[in-house]
Amino acid sequence: MRKRVQQETICTEGSRKRNGVAAAIRRNWQFLLMVVPGTLLAVVFSYLPMFGIVVAFKKIDYAKGIFGSPWVGMKNFNFLFGYPDLKIILRNTLGYNIMFIILGAVIPVTLAMLLSQLRNKRVSKVYQTVMMLPNFMSWVVVSYIVFAFLSFRLGIVNTMLLKGLGKAPVDWYSETKLWPFLIIFLNVWKSFGYNTVVYLAAIAGIDGALYEAAAIDGATRRQQMRYITLPELSNIVIIMMILGIGRIMTSDFGLFYNVPMEKGALFPVTNVISTFVYRSLKVNGDIGMSSAAGFFQSVIGFVLVVLTNGIVKRIDESKSLF
Repeated sequence: MRKRVQQETICTEGSRKRNGVAAAIRRNWQFLLMVVPGTLLAVVFSYLPMFGIVVAFKKIDYAKGIFGSPWVGMKNFNFLFGYPDLKIILRNTLGYNIMFIILGAVIPVTLAMLLSQLRNKRVSKVYQTVMMLPNFMSWVVVSYIVFAFLSFRLGIVNTMLLKGLGKAPVDWYSETKLWPFLIIFLNVWKSFGYNTVVYLAAIAGIDGALYEAAAIDGATRRQQMRYITLPELSNIVIIMMILGIGRIMTSDFGLFYNVPMEKGALFPVTNVISTFVYRSLKVNGDIGMSSAAGFFQSVIGFVLVVLTNGIVKRIDESKSLF
């Protein structure tokens, strides 16, 4: 008898939940309909291609197709882990991305706080527009701008600056000491405008009453930025940094491939995992090996995001990503 009552109770609760879900769908069908296109795009372009992970564990035979090709297990990963310059590639990938994450937070946040203090909003909009322009430029265009400055025979640096100083021209595409700084500068230059606008929008959402109360208490603008703006921005800064850490094993392919003009002398300071995989694919033509390297990048990125988010969640749950 007791079991029968329990079963009836479970059935009743289940029917209530189903009825509740159905009622929620009927109430919000217009909003759910708006979500359908985005959901379809995510499924088609983000989730269905994930079945391609199997390529990383197969030796692809184009005659047999992906599913008919033989399994090779972890052998494709030996292509990456057995490469003699793997340490250099990992050093470049991690080192550059760490600098990109740090500078990609410090510089835009600083500029956003400074722009938020401008009284003339028209001038502020002009600054924002000018800062956003590099974000829309292709790396191919940027590579030729850099070439116009650094070309050995016709570059502005050699023909105007060094020649004017009476110094011999320098082959900048063979000077490895310059390029780490140039790569970091170009990345920051291209991305800081977009990030600044993101943080500026976050600052605009801060309650103005906080600044008014601080001004009444005699707080200076510097103190307001330190004790109000920065704490209020901390959530979005941390989230952006977590997302950046998730991409730490990937690199901006256009920056590392196009800008150095494929100069072999620069490989020790410009070769990252993404460019290494592309060059290897061009030489070997083995998509299984390339897929294995891409799968390795994805797994490391996922693990880092989960670990970083877990650390943030332990410190302050309100600032975590999920």
